[in-house]
Amino acid sequence: MQKGTSTAIGLLLGFALDRAFGDPRRWHPVAGFGSAVAALESVTYADRRAAGLAHEALAVGTVVGLGMAARRGGVASTAVATWTVLGGRSLARAGHAMADRLEGGDLEGARALLPSLCGRDPQALDADGLARAALESIAENTSDAAVAPVVWGAVGGVPGLLGYRAINTLDAMIGYRNQRYRRFGWAAARVDDAANLIPARVTGVLTAALAPLIGGRPAAVLAAWRRDAAGHPSPNAGVVEASMAGALGVRLGGRTEYPHGVEMRPVLGDGPAPTVHDLRRAVRLSEAVQLTATLLAAAVAATRR
Repeated sequence: MQKGTSTAIGLLLGFALDRAFGDPRRWHPVAGFGSAVAALESVTYADRRAAGLAHEALAVGTVVGLGMAARRGGVASTAVATWTVLGGRSLARAGHAMADRLEGGDLEGARALLPSLCGRDPQALDADGLARAALESIAENTSDAAVAPVVWGAVGGVPGLLGYRAINTLDAMIGYRNQRYRRFGWAAARVDDAANLIPARVTGVLTAALAPLIGGRPAAVLAAWRRDAAGHPSPNAGVVEASMAGALGVRLGGRTEYPHGVEMRPVLGDGPAPTVHDLRRAVRLSEAVQLTATLLAAAVAATRR
C-alpha cells in the first residue's frame, strides 16, 4: 500500500474512532505529554526567550522523533495517532452539555463546565457571558482540535499529527502573557500561531461553504472575516471566530475576563449577542466542518507518494 493511501485510510479511521469514543478517559497520551513537559520546565525554565525556544525545540522535537518511529506501523499507527490528537467529539459534547445547563438555568453547573472549553474566569460570567464564551471556544477549537490536526496529518503523517498536538499543547500551557511566561512562553505562542495559520483559514473557508446548513449565508461569513478578523489579537482565532459570527448572524467579542487579567476583544460580527440556540447551531456547524475537513485531508493525503 502506498504511503499516501495508508495515511488517508488512517486519518479516516482515526476520525471514526474519535466520533465513536471521544477522548480516552484514562491514560490520555496528551495528558502524559503535559506532565512530561511540566517536569522538563523545572529544568529548562528561565525568564528569557532563548530558554523558552530551547524548551519548545526539545519537547516538540522529541515528539516528532517518536512520530517518525511510529509511522512504520502504517494504517494502524496513523489511526491511533489521529484518534489521540483529535478533540472534535469531546468539543461537541461539551458544547451540547453547556447548552443543556444554560437552558435548565443551572448557572453553577455551566460555570463548572466552562474550564473544559476555555481558560476564562467562569465566576465573572452570567448566562449570556457563558454562552458567548462557549461559542467562541467552539469556533476556535474547531480549528485547533479538529481541522489543524488532520491538515498536518495529511502533510506529515504521524509526525505531523503528533508534532502539531505537541505545539498546540505547549501553547496552552505556557503561551499565556502572564508574568512568568511573558518571555519563556513567547516561542510556544509564536510557533502555535505559525502552525495554525493555514488550518484557521481552511476552517474559515469551510465555515462559509457550510453556513447554509444552519441557516447562514456564505457572503455574511466572508464579510465578517474580511471586516473584523484582523482586529483580533490572534491572527488565527480572529479568522475562525469572525467566520462563526458571520455564519450565525451574531456578535462576538468585547470584555473578556481571564484569570491573568481582563482583555477588551474587538467586536466580531454585527448581529445580536449569542443565545443558547446559537450555541447549538455552532456545534452543528462545527461538526460539519470537522467531517468535511477530514474528508478533504484524506483526499490530499491519498495523492501523496
